[in-house]
Amino acid sequence: MQNWANQTIWTGDCLDIMRGMNGESVDLIYLDPPFNSKTNYAAPIGSQAAGAEFKDTWTLQDVDVAWLDLIEAKHPALSKVIHAAMTSSDKSYLIYMAVRLLEMQRLLKPVGSIYLHCDPTMSHWLKLILDAIFGKSCFRNEIVWERTIGRSDAKRFARVHDVILYYGQSESPTWNGCWIPLSDKQIKRDYRHKDSGGLFQPTSLTTQGLSGGGYNYEFYGREGPWRYPYKRMIELEKQGRICPPRKQGGWPRYKRYLSDSKGVAARDVIADINPAPAKERTGYPTQKPLELLRRIIKASSNGKGVVLDPFCGCATACIAAEVEHRQWVGIDVSPKAAELVKHRMKKELGLFFDGVHRTDIPRRTDIGDLPFYNSKENKNYLYGE
Repeated sequence: MQNWANQTIWTGDCLDIMRGMNGESVDLIYLDPPFNSKTNYAAPIGSQAAGAEFKDTWTLQDVDVAWLDLIEAKHPALSKVIHAAMTSSDKSYLIYMAVRLLEMQRLLKPVGSIYLHCDPTMSHWLKLILDAIFGKSCFRNEIVWERTIGRSDAKRFARVHDVILYYGQSESPTWNGCWIPLSDKQIKRDYRHKDSGGLFQPTSLTTQGLSGGGYNYEFYGREGPWRYPYKRMIELEKQGRICPPRKQGGWPRYKRYLSDSKGVAARDVIADINPAPAKERTGYPTQKPLELLRRIIKASSNGKGVVLDPFCGCATACIAAEVEHRQWVGIDVSPKAAELVKHRMKKELGLFFDGVHRTDIPRRTDIGDLPFYNSKENKNYLYGE
């Protein structure tokens, strides 16, 4: 059970705050953390996000290297990945990410999912970190998002994509499927026939090209194997869903109506979502489009599910969760995130933010009775191990 209210925005280090959150309390985590891009970011003066900034250059002085000793003791496989990093900057970044991802793994429900947004700078290392924490069998997708097309690089192919690493907490996380509406061009190409039921395309009724068996009987003078048993085929014919053969010896076909189509199943290459449009832009330097987050949230969580963004920046994941009627919680080191979620709720959704802005660390309620809560031993157990 969660130990915080819906629509909570925390200001602070996500590691400290997540360590005070109850385990198995979150359905979906989306994070867009620093990329180790060797760049420092700041929102332009005069923009809605003015004042928001973060450093994305790393040295071992930026993290508590004592975490590496604890990782070595508790997670040897994870330790090996970090030690394999070739520079101290990369090692520093991986320590920073590893301890936070371990905490996120604890927060996810058994059917939960995590989507880590990154770029090719560190995506290969982060995938190894996630493999070590969640297990290779829980890897679901490496999603490529084409974030821009108007770019050229003088000495290499143009770099136009980000990477989103998708893992389940288990091998069977929540999955609702994801479909993209058909374009006018696809409709014109595929749905060229029309009757009283509307536009349709004739599709095969046999199991040819499919794995598995079928049903063998004679229908319109042809022997199967058919996809449906004979009784079901007769029902479809009475419903007017069968196209008779156009010529003698031809095959009957199934009428697949446009009105029945969910669209095209979304692929692991996303090229149909552009960067944040003008109406969404806040000036935040790494802002992602609302539509991208809505797709992820719809696919991997259900109504009233809890969405966590531990690097919420300009709060796009929080706004997307609100649009999709999910519960949500966001964390960011900058207090600007709390301002932006209030601004965007009103501007984009016409709603007044009635959530909570917190700067404290929550106190866990899922660890049983610790009579000596303030003792050194219990503090070490709770906030160390």
